[in-house]
Amino acid sequence: MDLTTQSTFWQFEPPYWFGQLQSSGTGLTEQEALQRLQKAGVAIKRKPALQKDLLLFINQFRSPIILLLLGAVVLSAFLGDTSDVFIILLIVLSSSTLSFFQERKAGKVVERLQSMIALQSTVLRNGIAKEVLSTQIVPGDVILFNAGDLIPADCLLVEANELHANEASLTGESFPVRKETGRKEEQTPLAERRNCLWQGTSIVSGTGKALVVNTGTNTLFGTIVKSGATISESTFEKGIRDFGYFLMKITLVLSLVILVVNLLNHKSVVESALFALALAVGMAPELLPAITTIAMSAGAKRMLERNVIVKKLASIQNLGEVNLLCADKTGTVTEGTISVERLVDSTGQESDYVKTLAFWNASFETGYSNPIDEALKKMSMPATALPQKIGEIPYDFIRKRLSIAVDTGQEKLLISKGAYPQIVAICTTIRLNDHQVEPFAPHLEQVQKQFEKYGEDGLRAIALCYKNIPAEAVTKEAETEMTFVGFVLLKDPMKAGIVETILNLKKLYVDLKIITGDNKNIARSIGLGMGIAHPKIVTGPELLNISPEALEHKAAKTHIFAEVEPHQKERIILALRKSYTVAYLGDGINDVSAINAADVGISVSNAADITKEAADFVLLENNLSVLVDGIKEGRITFANTLKYIFISTGCTFGNMLSVAVASLFLPFLPMLPKQIILTNFITDIPYISITADNVDQEQIVKPGKWDLKLIRDYMVVFGLHSSLFDVVTFVTLLYLLKSTEGAFQTGWFIESILTELFILFIIRTYKNFFRSRPGKYLTLLSLVGLVLTLGLPYLPFAGSLGLVPLPLVNLGAMILIVLAYIITADLLKVWFFRRETHNLSRIR
Repeated sequence: MDLTTQSTFWQFEPPYWFGQLQSSGTGLTEQEALQRLQKAGVAIKRKPALQKDLLLFINQFRSPIILLLLGAVVLSAFLGDTSDVFIILLIVLSSSTLSFFQERKAGKVVERLQSMIALQSTVLRNGIAKEVLSTQIVPGDVILFNAGDLIPADCLLVEANELHANEASLTGESFPVRKETGRKEEQTPLAERRNCLWQGTSIVSGTGKALVVNTGTNTLFGTIVKSGATISESTFEKGIRDFGYFLMKITLVLSLVILVVNLLNHKSVVESALFALALAVGMAPELLPAITTIAMSAGAKRMLERNVIVKKLASIQNLGEVNLLCADKTGTVTEGTISVERLVDSTGQESDYVKTLAFWNASFETGYSNPIDEALKKMSMPATALPQKIGEIPYDFIRKRLSIAVDTGQEKLLISKGAYPQIVAICTTIRLNDHQVEPFAPHLEQVQKQFEKYGEDGLRAIALCYKNIPAEAVTKEAETEMTFVGFVLLKDPMKAGIVETILNLKKLYVDLKIITGDNKNIARSIGLGMGIAHPKIVTGPELLNISPEALEHKAAKTHIFAEVEPHQKERIILALRKSYTVAYLGDGINDVSAINAADVGISVSNAADITKEAADFVLLENNLSVLVDGIKEGRITFANTLKYIFISTGCTFGNMLSVAVASLFLPFLPMLPKQIILTNFITDIPYISITADNVDQEQIVKPGKWDLKLIRDYMVVFGLHSSLFDVVTFVTLLYLLKSTEGAFQTGWFIESILTELFILFIIRTYKNFFRSRPGKYLTLLSLVGLVLTLGLPYLPFAGSLGLVPLPLVNLGAMILIVLAYIITADLLKVWFFRRETHNLSRIR
């Protein structure tokens, strides 16, 4: 096959490509598709489990500080210090292995979640339409498209019926592009290749049938990805990155200061370098990537148990920050199970004729499947033969109506059903209940009042009209000079317990705003049903006259946005983000732009493909109560991650300050490099379990917020507090107990580890530590660390670690210092967070 022509496939008609790809209008057989998939290799190639595990293990050593430490190991080996080589290498390998197994487990959780929301396409195989994974599509496949489908490959159109695609991701053009069969010249610009469908774009309206020409990296989208993909960064990820740079600067400065001081005091160059390097490793939160990944995957697993699928793991942290939820009313505030209440004519009387026309219109619809048509199809009708369908003009979000042409045997009718303003706009006559047809204008005011009254009663009114047509072929141009015939009245009852759910959201400091395309009368009825005494409503037409600055203030005070166009949803979300961290819940194609604009995008399992693809979370139940649990899980994950950051910065920063001071007057190193690395390893053991720790209700109630200033203030305050007790330890060991070098280093080794173990229990809660119950694994692993620390100096190999057995008086002194540290740290903690909370509320 000529690859050059395959890259410019729009210049040929479908028969040419059917021949080139050895396919036909009925698609491939299952056997042919499987053979092509296997031949392609790339499409189904997956890394073996062993290879993936090996790469993950190697990634544990990518940290620059760990690489420096391994370099120091090589240097020690070159100088013949074999004990340091084996000890430091053992600790580094143990820590990396522990992190590897935790990340591996987290990765398997993510893979499971992703498999649950894999996108599918409708493909002809053996001439029969079937759903297959989009990744299993090959050149030569024939795909059937409906509104809402995501396009999985570059395709050439074979059939199209009022087909419109959104190609904004490729061309930047926000308006849907009409697609049609045929051929285009080789030099035709991308935006004008109307006979092609492109991977990564989506179907907005209509139906179509297309031949797959290119897949994977051979697609237009694939080449763009290869040339340079952009990676979006969540708020939390940016915070972590900024924190990393901040910590790196402090670590480098203190390490250099300590190295210079030790060298000026004529201490060993190698020992001083290793000591400074070990302190840098101790200061670095090397477990942070593992902690965040494990915390988020554990949160994702818990959220799955609550029927929430996490698509983008990093978004869990963002969900914890959400303080405003925006949603359509259908399926969130209401049941989402639309039922037909009545079918009435233009005078408000129930009408069999209106019922018949509505039933025919819904029964023959083949485009975008929707609840309204499903409800109409379920109506009980007389056992009579359906008329013959002779044409269809599918629904789209510009016309907002669906037209079906039928041949009853006596007449040919075009029946249109849709939004009231769009139907009224194409009607020139009206059919009254006595079958009389009159000009529409004299009756328009009465019909308008009737429409508004239905909305006030909480009913959704879909308008219906018809006309006789002479020809069998129908196009959008035929939707003129029609006869208004009546309304389809639909009911979507309020969800049981919705008021309670809204109150639960408010308890979590999350406001709810409704954004709907329904008219303001229905919106007001919904607002009252939600428990809002005087709902403030802004309509789509009003938005046209509001400036961006004015909208920012008005949106914050509005409860419901009604009669909103799809493109206006994005504008509303962007305005609200000026004042809130916004989550948007949507399930339709018209919600995609709003989902992308929000801080957190949420969809449901039965949503359109393109909507699920855009979302960060997918709800298995279209229920706000499910999201309440999800927000709590997001806050738990955020709180547990922050615990590690607090602990790893306060103590280690304090230790480095202490060492900087001690290095000025000590004739020896206050702790050996291998002891510092061992300290880091022992404290890391319980730190891993932070992800499964209990979180106080007070930390879940309010949204989490990444605050680098808070972390910086905490590091300074608790670092100074930790340094104070380190200095007390130094003075006690050196001047009161007259300790030898080995006893001094052992004493500080024990005091350092015990303070880091106990600060974990203190900082994990904002109240007194004894008032909050820690997780069982955290308690168990901390006890293991405690026993190991106290027992190490008395083990046979303690000498190789530079540790010596301590006299009871020395050990007792260290324990008393640690007790004093615990009491004062707990009091300081309560004061610190109370002050920060007060300052934050004052700023707000």
